[in-house]
Amino acid sequence: MAVTILESTQSTNLDAHDRRYVHGDAIIALEQTAGRGQRGNKWVCRAGENLTFSMVLEPTFLHAAKQFLLSESVALGVADALAGFGIEARIKWPNDIYVGDMKICGILIENDLRGAELSRSIVGVGLNVNQNEFDPSLPNPTSMCLETEQHYDIMAVFGAVYDAVMARYNLLVAGEYSVLSDDYLGLLYGLDELRTFARPDGSRFAGIIRDVRPSGE
Repeated sequence: MAVTILESTQSTNLDAHDRRYVHGDAIIALEQTAGRGQRGNKWVCRAGENLTFSMVLEPTFLHAAKQFLLSESVALGVADALAGFGIEARIKWPNDIYVGDMKICGILIENDLRGAELSRSIVGVGLNVNQNEFDPSLPNPTSMCLETEQHYDIMAVFGAVYDAVMARYNLLVAGEYSVLSDDYLGLLYGLDELRTFARPDGSRFAGIIRDVRPSGE
């Protein structure tokens, strides 16, 4: 494993596409100027106050149809790490990390395929650590600092998150799919609760999440 620390970059996920980075390598940025989230959203955070990094994985054993298991592994790893700091987190489908009704972490995974299997995956993690004031336009942000009233060493948090994600990834390597899926469902935000959801066109409907299919739906 090699860790690269950058003072500033557009996006660690973009950097991680460089083929010099191999399985287990990680890139940490003290500042991201064009961080990306799910569905083209922008990830915004203050320089030096939060943890923004990407890691490279090579899950060549995993069929493309089962790639959601990788998403489950990463989300569970982040939740495990937060639990180690005394923060009870849940996973908002597909892989945002929430504390209560507040978002503390976003995850973006980009997969390359070789035939029917995954060949290379770039896992981007944006975790709010020491920031205690946020842009009012953000709907529901929180941070580790806000949740615990403690200040954290960014590199110590990185080490905890990295180790926890790799521990979950090793379960994936070992074929412990049911363990990962059961644990994911157990931490799923809003499970079995009547909630309001929005369609892509903005229209809303009431529904209850009952389960997640192996393919992620």
